[in-house]
Amino acid sequence: MSKKITIAIDAMGGDDSPDKTIHGVSYFINKYKNQDDFLINLFGDEIIIKEKINKYRISSKNLKIIHTSSVVSNEETPLTAIKNSKNTSMWNCIKSQLDGNSDISLSAGNTGVLLVISKMILKTMNQVSRPALAALWPNQKGMTVVLDLGANIECNEDNLIDFSELGSALYKSLYPNNKPTVSLLNIGSEEVKGTDILKKAYAKLKNLSNEQNFIFNGYIEGNKLMDGDSNVIVTDGFTGNVALKTAEGTAKFITDNLKKSLTKNLFTKISLIFSYFSLKEFKSKLDPRKYNGAILLGLNGPVVKSHGGTDAIGFFHSIDLCYRMVRGNLLKQIKSNLSHLEKGE
Repeated sequence: MSKKITIAIDAMGGDDSPDKTIHGVSYFINKYKNQDDFLINLFGDEIIIKEKINKYRISSKNLKIIHTSSVVSNEETPLTAIKNSKNTSMWNCIKSQLDGNSDISLSAGNTGVLLVISKMILKTMNQVSRPALAALWPNQKGMTVVLDLGANIECNEDNLIDFSELGSALYKSLYPNNKPTVSLLNIGSEEVKGTDILKKAYAKLKNLSNEQNFIFNGYIEGNKLMDGDSNVIVTDGFTGNVALKTAEGTAKFITDNLKKSLTKNLFTKISLIFSYFSLKEFKSKLDPRKYNGAILLGLNGPVVKSHGGTDAIGFFHSIDLCYRMVRGNLLKQIKSNLSHLEKGE
């Protein structure tokens, strides 16, 4: 790619920002210090951002600061933000895509406001009925794309078809050597189970299944999500959000209780010494910071929402996700996947 990958970052959004966001940038630049194929546009208070850049001794070679005078607060509602956010770091970060100055936008700020102004500024793609929130989950064989995670509480079969195309395009951009395999989340794996909407989506996806866009694997139950047999899981935003919170809570329950059990007494502490490296690998696998970043798909430009409460390492992973998606030509993959709709298939 001759043109540099340009990532727009709302440096002021989220807890402990801009310290956290700039610290995350330092991790990213250190990882890719031998490459010169990216530029990071930082939106926020220029004086404070420069202080943090100096604090973390970051080279300004691949950085550009765009000063903004205000910040979207966590208490802001989408309605008030529309009226008051045009001078904020979040608004200008997203608008930089519309102006052709960035390829992707990233913010750890107010989720509701981010979704609303992203749709306002970038607009939904013509071929897409509704945009969706996607995220990456670990599985036994690698990684899974799951969507929708809350952008659309209720969905029809056409929305689920769009999500399948968007999710498989995202997967191809991140893992170009693997085939996207799509499944619909359902209460059973049998074709006769589920709502009418799921059954209609099933029939359409069965017809669309092919080697080029994705392979449709049918229905998948909640207890099979981590098996890795399907790497794109599609559902409505209500069910997806419940599944996400359940998975996060379960992972935290397991790691917290494992830690308690292994530090309970002298004997368990001794056993901890012998299993240290295995437990370290286990903890790393479930570290939520490695999967930080919900991707808003279906707009005329990708937007990533970092968890507001994550730390610098978590924010680094969301920057890294942005970089990998643009490098994998995400928008081109999406347009290619959606081309069958233009042909009226």
